[in-house]
Amino acid sequence: MPQLRVASVNVNGIRAAVRNGMSTWLDASGVDVVTVQEVRGQDEHLEAAFPGWSIVHDEATAKGRAGVAVVSREPALASRTALGPDDFDSKGRWIEADFTLGGTPLTIVSAYVHSGEADTPKQDEKWRFLDAMSERMAELGSAGALALVTGDLNVGHRELDIKNWRGNRTKAGFLPRERAYFDRFLGAAGAEVTGVDGTTGPGLGWVDIGRRHHGDVEGPYTWWSMRGKAFDNDSGWRIDYHLATPALAERAGGYTVARAETYAERWSDHAPVIVDYSY
Repeated sequence: MPQLRVASVNVNGIRAAVRNGMSTWLDASGVDVVTVQEVRGQDEHLEAAFPGWSIVHDEATAKGRAGVAVVSREPALASRTALGPDDFDSKGRWIEADFTLGGTPLTIVSAYVHSGEADTPKQDEKWRFLDAMSERMAELGSAGALALVTGDLNVGHRELDIKNWRGNRTKAGFLPRERAYFDRFLGAAGAEVTGVDGTTGPGLGWVDIGRRHHGDVEGPYTWWSMRGKAFDNDSGWRIDYHLATPALAERAGGYTVARAETYAERWSDHAPVIVDYSY
């Protein structure tokens, strides 16, 4: 059965990723589409990293920060970067690219949610982004649609998604209010969902492909701090996602977190998340 292989990865700076060995992974990966976060560069840096590929890219307002891209073997049919109200700066954090999967329209998103910082203006920006993301996912998730939101979403949804969850309950990335957004993203479409923080709202019906594939197990984690022995001890966070509409989730298989064999072989602090979608 034909498949479209989609990888998502926060490269932590595309130039550094290439220097540290990303091209070796790419050449062996067999991927058709790569969604990239934290590009931290310009078009020419992506073109050098992905020679011969088609690229749509949105740089952040602040040079050298954030940046998202969708890189594909076949050109996207269209792309969009607008998200949220006009006065909200989402540049470098959300890009949509349209393709077809077996003749059916498919939208793939590369998203980079703010890391945030509890009780600061940085967290206020994260709330605004998650609000805008919720509205757009409701639109993309219309009945029968094929859509995929990938990327570094900077929230561990469940206790299973963070090794040291007890020590992070009051920190950005695992705040109850943040996690409640994911309760609604993944709740039954149209149902009233009560989030982990006690708030309620309509479920959007999206599917977390990683959790569906692995079930209720710890991880598998996708990010590890560069400090200490976090990588060697597999003390990580699962914050990189493939969130699919139900119609696309039924086509998903072969979920893989491409964790490096050793610390020395890492080319980013995140591991690529790879899924095959059949058509």
